[in-house]
Amino acid sequence: MKKTLLLLMLLCYALAGAQVKQKDVFDTARGGTVEEMKMLTAKKADTINAISPMGFTPLILACYRGNNDVAEYLAKHVKDINFNSASGTALAAAAVKGNIRIAKVLLENKANPNIADQMGMTPLIYATQFETRNLLNYCLSIKLIRVWLTMKAKNRLIMQSLIKTSN
Repeated sequence: MKKTLLLLMLLCYALAGAQVKQKDVFDTARGGTVEEMKMLTAKKADTINAISPMGFTPLILACYRGNNDVAEYLAKHVKDINFNSASGTALAAAAVKGNIRIAKVLLENKANPNIADQMGMTPLIYATQFETRNLLNYCLSIKLIRVWLTMKAKNRLIMQSLIKTSN
């Protein structure tokens, strides 16, 4: 009888702990699907513009985590593609990760490559720092690098040296 009661208690405890926690918009941005994101926005349209307690938008999180499909969906639907967290914009996240696919989507949706984070680093500077040559070559091909002319002298030297080594 004691064994049955103990087994029943363990089963109840396991079932209570096995309740499925629904993903919020930030969890979905990190590792969810576009369909999950669409379900969240169907419940509350502005949820994709939320800011996490750490200061990140779902778009920035999707870019840092390489959740490309969700990042692409968000890039096309958020109010502010250029939201600037302490760690930079979504484009900065794509540059840090060397994710040319999402960088292209962000740029096509009017992401600004000149927005600096709290340390003064722009997405283009991150692309040079992390030597993401494929992203730099893409920026050259769409004539985006011309913005480096407006950078501080120190940052221009960094860009020039990386461009020379990538050719």
